[in-house]
Amino acid sequence: MNIYLALGLVAIISFLIAFLLGFIIIPWLRKLKFGQTILEEGPIWHKSKQGTPIMGGIMFAISTIVSVVAVLVTDYLLGGNFFAGELEGSHTQKVKLIACVLLALGFGLVGFADDYIKVVKKRNLGLTIIQKTVAQIAIMVGFLASFHINGLTFMKIPFVGAIDFAGGFEWFYWLFGVCVIYGAVNAVNFTDGVDGLCASVTSVCAIAFCITAVMNRFFGISILAAALAGGCLGYLIWNYYPSKVMMGDTGSMFLGGMVVGLAYAVDCPIILLFFGIIYVIEALSDVLQIGYFKATHGKRIFKMAPIHHHFEMSGWKERKIVTVFSLVNMLGCAVGLALYYFGLIK
Repeated sequence: MNIYLALGLVAIISFLIAFLLGFIIIPWLRKLKFGQTILEEGPIWHKSKQGTPIMGGIMFAISTIVSVVAVLVTDYLLGGNFFAGELEGSHTQKVKLIACVLLALGFGLVGFADDYIKVVKKRNLGLTIIQKTVAQIAIMVGFLASFHINGLTFMKIPFVGAIDFAGGFEWFYWLFGVCVIYGAVNAVNFTDGVDGLCASVTSVCAIAFCITAVMNRFFGISILAAALAGGCLGYLIWNYYPSKVMMGDTGSMFLGGMVVGLAYAVDCPIILLFFGIIYVIEALSDVLQIGYFKATHGKRIFKMAPIHHHFEMSGWKERKIVTVFSLVNMLGCAVGLALYYFGLIK
């Protein structure tokens, strides 16, 4: 099967599955009374969202995985093999693909447990920080171990080249990996704060990873990225303002695991600084706010953090925030793609 035909096909299938699942999952979540609880410290106008079905991330999680399996199986039955012509070899690319999916599913399950405790057990804060951190560390170690076992301990840096941390610097491979994955997943989680924001930004990020994977001839990875983009866009029909469903930690942590997995799959985890520039800004705004608040005994840099709430408090409508933030992320992706192409491929 032609790779470009496959990319279009997997994106459309994923889009349709995510969209159609809305007709089933949203009423089901309403029936189970799995509704969002709005925190007291949030913007007061968010109170109108109280009770909106949560855990909608199940929609794009299912659509992404099912569409990838469907296209890969179809290609195999037709006598093709997307992995055969890849530069790093069939086995390596299969390891990367499976590791990405398992990383996203692992974090998605942690998010699901967090959401379940919030809505069923009526504990507003969900899992404790220790519980969540221990589970996340176990998942991160498993992901990094799969790369380590298969000799994928290197990282490409634009205009520098590939740096391998095997040997005396393996400690840095593990430390860097845990910090990057933990930071990225939680940064994506911060971005899920207004209707349509996280899914919009992630769809842009996924398209950038798809292009990067095609440039590298990592066709299996490009299929996964295209499926993620399609799933996010299908989900957006239900999540765009005014939202009929929220992704919850189930969805945001799945997305976080997927985008950081894709960054590792294209051998350049630092590219996420550009492809996910909005994630970085959101996380930094929260860190700066907390740090400044503690250092000045109560003063604030922003009206509210993460920064999308600052713009809300400044009078921006949710649709404007989504549009502007998505455009900023597109610009970050364009810069990242240019750096990757001219710094590593050309």
